[in-house]
Amino acid sequence: MKILVVNAGSSSLKYQLFDMDTNEVLAKGLCERIGIDGIITHKRPGKDDHKANVDFPDHKAAIECVLSLLTDKEKGVIASVDEIAAVGHRFAHGGEKLKKSAVLGDQELEYLESIVGLNPLHGPPAISGLKACKEVMPNVKHVGVFDTSYYSNMEESAYIYPIPYELYEEYQIRRYGFHGTSHRFVAAKAAELLGDPNAKIITCHLGNGSSITATVNGKAVDTSMGFTPQDGVPMGTRSGAIDPTVVTYIQKVKGLTAEQADALLNKESGLLGVSGVSSDCRDICDEAAKGNKRAKLALEILVHNIKKIIGSYIAEMNGVDAIVFTAGIGENDRQIRADVCKDMNWLGVEIDEEVNKTCPRGTLADISAKGAKVKTYVIPTNEEYMIALDTQNLTK
Repeated sequence: MKILVVNAGSSSLKYQLFDMDTNEVLAKGLCERIGIDGIITHKRPGKDDHKANVDFPDHKAAIECVLSLLTDKEKGVIASVDEIAAVGHRFAHGGEKLKKSAVLGDQELEYLESIVGLNPLHGPPAISGLKACKEVMPNVKHVGVFDTSYYSNMEESAYIYPIPYELYEEYQIRRYGFHGTSHRFVAAKAAELLGDPNAKIITCHLGNGSSITATVNGKAVDTSMGFTPQDGVPMGTRSGAIDPTVVTYIQKVKGLTAEQADALLNKESGLLGVSGVSSDCRDICDEAAKGNKRAKLALEILVHNIKKIIGSYIAEMNGVDAIVFTAGIGENDRQIRADVCKDMNWLGVEIDEEVNKTCPRGTLADISAKGAKVKTYVIPTNEEYMIALDTQNLTK
């Protein structure tokens, strides 16, 4: 069974074609600059990459180009589009109704369009990508996999904010959580490594956007991101959790509108705002090594907040069996991992410094110290495979 996974952005469209019988990625690629001038990069295992300038006026043109490449005699991997059994689409937000992956019919599409206000950045392009794929491939089922669905079974005490309850009832203001597909994948992999499906696991998805999730018995019990991906630990350009009065105070003293304050906290804060250097952790680490005090401070703030959330989740779960690092920073930044785990031995968290330093970047590794009560893993995430798996299960 072949599943095409699509992740549509405002001016981009990522894709992967899976053969679910062998769990292989047959091809993957990226359409960029949709609506501008258009570039496609098409990759196949063991073959040279294909990169070309293509006119992409919209997402429909992009997916048509993808299908043309997938079936091309020289650059393709399938003989016909008919070999694609279903298409899986990544959605950041499923709202209060789409609490698990679902086949997307007219009613589901109508609901997704109705909650764009909750998800103004990622919702519209994902919907555009879905509509384009449905138009080009009308005879296959299209499945939506929602980052928020992993948190749909949390207790009310974990997702209801201490504000007037009517705001939840009328406007669905609650903690939704994001990166759920990634957390679900790495938590399941950690449970498999532990040989315990009921394990207590803390997963740290650390990248330009970062979130931390606590999982017990295969279900999320808490997560750091909230009503939006703005909450939690500091990120590339997002502030993360701050005193909410800071927002209104900034508006007053700087004379900002709500939209301007939102932009300041989402696009000018976090690692970029503190360091004044970059939103990229690699650039900040380089500057910190040169003695840049603000760059060093930005990294210290990041580590401090990660440790604080990990500690709170250990208290919430009454223990922890494993801590997992994943995503761009989590999988590749050895120093951040070491700093987060430093001085946590009282909680049973100890890593082997040498293994942490020498384990290949972006590969699965057990970096726990010998005899440590808590396992510490580096597990590369694979959201696309989870989307393909859900799509297969809902359509076969």
